[in-house]
Amino acid sequence: MINSISSNKSSNLSGEIVVPGDKSISHRALIIGSMVSGKIKVKNLLESDDVIATANALRRLGCNINKVNNFWEIFGNGIGNLFGSNYELNMGNSGTGSRLLMGLIAGSDVEATIYGDASLSKRPMKRVIIPLVKTGARFDNPNNDNLPIKIRGSKIPLPIKYESPVASAQIKSSILLTGLSSPGKTTVIEPTLSRDHTERMLKYLGAKVDIEQQSNSFWKISLEGLPLLMPYDIEVPSDPSSAAFPIVSSLLTPNSNVKVLNVCVNDLRIGLYKTLIEMGANITFSNKREVNGEPVADISASYSILNGITIPKSRVASMIDEYPILSIAAVKAQGETHMEGIEELRFKETDRINAISKGLHSLGIETFDTKDSMVIKGNGPDCKLEGKISIESQLDHRIAMSFLCLGMITENSLIVENTDTINSSFPSFVKIMNTIGAKLEYV
Repeated sequence: MINSISSNKSSNLSGEIVVPGDKSISHRALIIGSMVSGKIKVKNLLESDDVIATANALRRLGCNINKVNNFWEIFGNGIGNLFGSNYELNMGNSGTGSRLLMGLIAGSDVEATIYGDASLSKRPMKRVIIPLVKTGARFDNPNNDNLPIKIRGSKIPLPIKYESPVASAQIKSSILLTGLSSPGKTTVIEPTLSRDHTERMLKYLGAKVDIEQQSNSFWKISLEGLPLLMPYDIEVPSDPSSAAFPIVSSLLTPNSNVKVLNVCVNDLRIGLYKTLIEMGANITFSNKREVNGEPVADISASYSILNGITIPKSRVASMIDEYPILSIAAVKAQGETHMEGIEELRFKETDRINAISKGLHSLGIETFDTKDSMVIKGNGPDCKLEGKISIESQLDHRIAMSFLCLGMITENSLIVENTDTINSSFPSFVKIMNTIGAKLEYV
């Protein structure tokens, strides 16, 4: 197993590429696909460690899921039709898979224990347990905030109205997945609208989902229980979070021009691109269209002179996974980049605020952070970074890939350690980045 990757100074990044399927949509295609009535095909599923862990967990629960040539075939069991006990589900490093599967299990007469690796076992789970208990799901220890967690679902879960303290697609989705088995209306209220892939996919497959903004600006998402989910095939668009790495690399590397094809441009996922454009980035969208309820486009980017800005707190939900790579762009911006309301970054695969600051400090970049904010003092387009150091990824795939992108503009090579977790979201990262001119090497 190779643990470290060296990134070397690059120039003239160019080409048209396709990055893997969207991670969030891939998880949902498998989980919701297992609840349709009939057989569906899923094209362009992200075959990363996280998504494969979800597929394997569903198989252990009795779902028939197979890869056939270049697509995945799912034989749906219908809603609430899981049964049995003593299932053990190894979710590896997948927080999304773990939390969404809790919602699926809570809506069936089935019992399972969910566990994961050391990193996943430190991540908070009580935020999902609290609302699921209200539906009738039982947990061995409902006060437990960490995996392993044993859950027993309810064949007829109670429809609930839940006011989420934070905007979280994982909290919202777990509740909605349970609500599919409820004989009534399930409602989630959140302070800002989090990514809506679950709602879009459920609507596409025939469920009745209503989304409305209330007078207090909070968002109300309602689902009618016991729908008949139709066996419509799903095509997973490319992941905007993965596309961010070649896009930002092309913005920072002189004489570069890169196009990423077939990217999901859901408005709740492209906060990074809006932010980069405000910073002065030359980014354009073309070939816009819709694929099974999701907006898709090709994204082009070329070398740009960037300026530091203040990113509004209201944009956090639409770019929560992209702050690490945004931080790399901020290094070459003119002036300070202020990131506010980002406390959620401290509860990802690692404390990402700490990991970003520590890595940038080792390269001589000034940063300042509080519990829920971070400021990066950009050195401008002409800054020279020495490199010639090693960065610890802290077992976080996005931290690893972000600093590998930074290594493309350091004078000497930059080595990132413990990079195996890249396989959790972007297994072809090195190959694709080298295709456009990066110089990444396993060491």
